[in-house]
Amino acid sequence: MGSLITITGASGTIGSRVARLLSAQGVAQRLLSRDPSTLPDLPNANTAHGAEYSDADGMRAALAGTDTLLLISARESADRVNEHTTAIDAAVAVGVRRIVYLSFLGASPDCTFTFGRDHWHTEQHLKHSDVPFVALRDSMYQSGLPSMAGTEGVLRGPAGDGKVSAVSVDDVAAVAAAVLRDEAHDGQVLDVTGPAAISFAEAAEELARVSGRPISYQAETEAEAYASRAHYGAPEFEVAGWVTSYLAIATGELSTVSDTVPRLTGRPAQSFAEFLAANPDSYAGLRA
Repeated sequence: MGSLITITGASGTIGSRVARLLSAQGVAQRLLSRDPSTLPDLPNANTAHGAEYSDADGMRAALAGTDTLLLISARESADRVNEHTTAIDAAVAVGVRRIVYLSFLGASPDCTFTFGRDHWHTEQHLKHSDVPFVALRDSMYQSGLPSMAGTEGVLRGPAGDGKVSAVSVDDVAAVAAAVLRDEAHDGQVLDVTGPAAISFAEAAEELARVSGRPISYQAETEAEAYASRAHYGAPEFEVAGWVTSYLAIATGELSTVSDTVPRLTGRPAQSFAEFLAANPDSYAGLRA
């Protein structure tokens, strides 16, 4: 495809990886970020664009001439759905032909994970936009599990004995890059997961093995989870998102395992153990 692909959030974890993959393939792309100075300098990439999702005029200007858009979901906020819909409407207004949206596993109007509901509402807006789209529903990131253990080496939360099909950010980026260049997936909702679902107790065992120190999982009740996070002083919606992410694991809503990664990339999805082996910096703070 000789058309222009625009990547939003291109200085972030997923967006920057997608941009590098497309650049290596010689794809013409435009990179967007709220702060253009943070964007990577890549061949075949125009980086002189900055825009907020909530700025309709700015988004229309930034997206003009785009054929395919990768819409990375905005940071969690009380107004995130409106930010997403404003960006989508701006894309439609300037003639963007396809949209690939980074959603979340199990998104539904009443899913346990409160932020997952934002993704469902965004997907619904896309369905009514009359523009072909693909929703990539990625699972929890493997890179986030080490940080959940904190400095004390305890994974703490109300996840019960539930399991999560945590996925590597590299696999998510590889799937996104593949979908951006292949219209065969238009109209699909694709779950993007790791090769297996693991419990927090199993994650703690892996972290203990690589760090050389005891790492444990401490199950909390919902009330205990809210109480233990109250000292952060975060907004109510944000704390609810933190706590309900664990509750969604407990209910089994994040245990789905898909074949999307191997099917679209031609290689196996990375396991949590493989992720840790390839990314020792991810658990550097836990080392004995």
